[in-house]
Parts: sequence; structure tokens; C-alpha cells
Amino acid sequence: MIADLTTPALFILFIVTAAIVVAASIRATGLADVIADRTRMGEAMAGGIVLGAATSLSGIVVSVTAASQGDASFAVSNAVGGIAAQTLFLALADLFYRGPNLEHAAAEPANLFQTVLLIGFLSLPVAAMAGPDVSAWGVHPVSVVLAVAYVGGVRLTAWMRDQPMWRPVKTSDTRADEPENDDEAGKPWHRQAAEFAGLVAIMGTAGWVISQIGTTMIGRFGLSSSLVGALGTAVVTSLPELVTTLTAVRRGALQLAVGGIIGGNTFDTLFLVFSDVAYRDGSIYHAAGREDLFWLATGLVMTVILLAGLILRQREGPARIGVESVLMMVVYAIAVTVEITFRGA
Repeated sequence: MIADLTTPALFILFIVTAAIVVAASIRATGLADVIADRTRMGEAMAGGIVLGAATSLSGIVVSVTAASQGDASFAVSNAVGGIAAQTLFLALADLFYRGPNLEHAAAEPANLFQTVLLIGFLSLPVAAMAGPDVSAWGVHPVSVVLAVAYVGGVRLTAWMRDQPMWRPVKTSDTRADEPENDDEAGKPWHRQAAEFAGLVAIMGTAGWVISQIGTTMIGRFGLSSSLVGALGTAVVTSLPELVTTLTAVRRGALQLAVGGIIGGNTFDTLFLVFSDVAYRDGSIYHAAGREDLFWLATGLVMTVILLAGLILRQREGPARIGVESVLMMVVYAIAVTVEITFRGA
């Protein structure tokens, strides 16, 4: 049992599991790019739906496991803390991109639309937490709305890509979403899909192990569930997004990089839906604490800044990165400082 491990063994297992998740995500990024080219799905769609959902699986397992064990704060903070961390990763990717501002180069209507959806999805849990404590069969109505809205949002995103009503202005720095090799289009992709599914299963198993480690740390060290969830398990289970984003940027698949973060964050709002179903003591939104609402607000603010950057498309800012990237780093740093200073235990 993980709970019976010594503290050194617990940390070693934590590091090894994180490494497995990272290794699996690196391979998954390459497969997602191939699938995007061969199916003509496009990098933004593949990043937002295929890759975003796959790399989020380990985080889902953490939140659902915590919710089923009755720790609502751990479940919610892991979900919303991951959204904030992954948005930060996009700012870090901007640092590694050798061209101009990443948000400028990766202009894509689908990414803009998914960011708008994400803001709406993050607003719904805020309304649920502030509203009356109601539920049916232990599930809050907002969870149902979130699930339905996500499905509708995916369909609208696909429609937007196939029949765009507007396009961003192309500049010399804009990176077009085109297959790396036109000969790849139409080729069989079932073998890549099967390998991709296997990697997803590995990441899901790793998520369960990480959830058990997080629960053990909360009890053994007397840490708050919010701290462990938002800054511990959320960051570790979000490492695939960091790796896939940096790998995609290095490959030149900029829409895949940006779409993977935005789509992953959009998918991560479903953590709350799954967690609400797994939490059997009523609405998880009202069982969570103010600390979790704080991280929800942090993710919302960072997403608004990201949307502004995608719209403004600044070419260069401080240190060759966009001002929005700098602001996202500042907001996250302030949130971490508040969490550690005022709610460390």
C-alpha cells in the first residue's frame, strides 16, 4: 500500500510516476501531430480535443479519486489549480519560442473560440459556489450544464474550423497550420491511434498513483488539501501539457501547442463534473472551500489575459515575449505566494 511507504520511498515514487507521465506525453505529442496531418483534423483541433483530453486523464483520475474518498477540496483544487498551471506553461513556452510572440504566430480562430468557451466554463462553477446548495442524486445542476456545454462547444469548434466566418490577418511571422508532409494526408493512422490509446492508459494509471501519494501527504504532513491539490498534484499531472507544449513548439506545430493548452484547460473543467458525480455527500461546489474558489478565480484571470493576448497579437514585448505572458507569470506568482504564506497548512 502506498500509504505504508516510508517518506523517502513516497517521494521517489512521486518522482518516478511524474517521469512516466512526462515520457508518455512526449510520445503522445508526436502521435497527435501525425494524426492531425493524416486525418486533416488540423493542429488546433487535435491539440484542443485529442491531445488536450489525453494529457488531462491523469488529472481526472486524481480529482475523481479524491472526490470518491470525500475530500472535496483536494478534488476541486487539483482541477482548477491545474488550469492555472497549464496557462502558465503557455507563457513559459513563449520564452522558448525563438520567433516573435507565440500568441501572434499561432493565430487561429479555433483557439480564440475555445478560450471564450473556457471563460464561460470557469464562470459556471463560480455561480454554483455562490448560489443555493441544491443537487439531484448528489449532482449539482451546473455539472449537467457544464457537460452539455462542453459537447456543444466541441461541435461548434469543429464547425468553425471547417467553415470559418473570419480569419486572422496573416503576417510574415504567422505560422500556418499545414501538414508537415502532404504525402501524410489520407494515410492509415489506426496504428498511431492504438499506440496513442495505450499511452493514455499509462497516464491514467499514473494519475491514480499520484492521487494516493497526494492523499498520503495531506495526512502525514498535515498539509491543507488546497495546497497539495493546487501546487502539488495539479502541477505534476499538468507536466504533460508543459512537455507537449514545448515539444510542439520545437516541432513548429504552434497551433498544436496553443490549442493543447487551451483545449486541455477546457477539458479540465470536466474534472469538476466527474468529481461532483463521484462525491456522494451532495454538491462538491459547496463542499469545497474559499481556497479552491481563489484558484478558480486565478485561472479565470489568467485566461482573460491569454484571450487579450490572442486578440491583440503583439509581435514582441519584454524579452521577446508578449506582455500577456509576463502578466500571466506575475498573476501565478502572486497566487502561489498567497497560498503558501496564508494557507500553507
